[in-house]
Amino acid sequence: MPICGPMSAPTATRPLPRLGRRPAAIESRPLKVVFFTTSYPRHADDFAGRFVADPVERLRARGIEVEVVHPGVYNDYGVAYNGGGIIHAIKRRPWIAPLLALSMIRALRRAAKDADFVHAQWLAGGVVALFSGKPFVVSLLGSISGGVLDDFFLMRRAPWLVRAICHRARATICISEALVASAQRCGIRNIRFIPIGIEIPEAPGIELDPTEVFYTGRLSPEKGVQDLAAAREGLNLVVSGDGPLRDLFPDALGFISRAELMERYDRAAVVVVPSRSEGFGVVCAEAMAHGKAVVAGATGGLLGLVRDGDTGLLVEPGDPQALRAAIDRLLGDKVLRDRLGHNAREWITELCGWERVIDATLETYADVTGRTDLLPERADAAVAPAAAA
Repeated sequence: MPICGPMSAPTATRPLPRLGRRPAAIESRPLKVVFFTTSYPRHADDFAGRFVADPVERLRARGIEVEVVHPGVYNDYGVAYNGGGIIHAIKRRPWIAPLLALSMIRALRRAAKDADFVHAQWLAGGVVALFSGKPFVVSLLGSISGGVLDDFFLMRRAPWLVRAICHRARATICISEALVASAQRCGIRNIRFIPIGIEIPEAPGIELDPTEVFYTGRLSPEKGVQDLAAAREGLNLVVSGDGPLRDLFPDALGFISRAELMERYDRAAVVVVPSRSEGFGVVCAEAMAHGKAVVAGATGGLLGLVRDGDTGLLVEPGDPQALRAAIDRLLGDKVLRDRLGHNAREWITELCGWERVIDATLETYADVTGRTDLLPERADAAVAPAAAA
């Protein structure tokens, strides 16, 4: 069964361009892939770049040799983890932009010297991969803290530039249906839809009494937290995270450990994801995996996760009144919460279970390298080609 959301059936594409015929001796050694990213966890409870680190760990468990080029491997000049995002930092210190780019390229070229190919994260990473001296795959992830390098923004405002990058790539992986649609409008070829993998708990969480409303994530404008602040009066709201709008939530917990986050999901009655822009929606998917009723902004990747009235409730982004009405509706109806949470857990398990996501990734790797030994053994493992060439 292909990995695909509730979109119409994808059309077939031509086979992805491969890296050339390989002798059997080469196929017997592990594939080496170099991931390039501008965000990566610095410790076990760091959420930065977790969506990159998680698949890396699982690919290694499948026998793939993966090296990661991330801030710290290259000199990021102190901008990668400053809380405002790389673009914000470069606006204040524009002189570092060429130095940062040169540092990234040098580090990637060194790491990729004996690699089969590079897997770049974001379109911006694809630009760096162009100079790696190796073939590359690029993943479109959506927002980079809402800056001008946001994948959605670039595909809308500079489609010619996006095509120039992606048509040099062996494959373009989109993590949401919204990104697939944007890439199709750009005329990008060889698109693959592979969502972010989500860990599915053994059992759904049990909510507390009195009921809690939970938000976790970056406290920044693109996450719509200003709308949540306007809608919060009288709510038993728990907020974790940090960012430029933290002053709107003086009682925010800040960043919490992974273990505490899982506990907060479990005890919540409603999880809110009021984003105004979202490439995928990891928080939304994680809450759904815990069997929680979610209220989400009807934007970007959230539209592929939440089916309004079936797996959650959708609201117009930027509308605090609609947000509060949806929260109140769920808080006042335990039967509805339970039904949406049950459906949400089933849907995320089907869409984002790690085995299927890694199978799809390996199938893409097999397609671009010609290494049939990488193909998953499961008969139903298939990646959905999302656009005609």
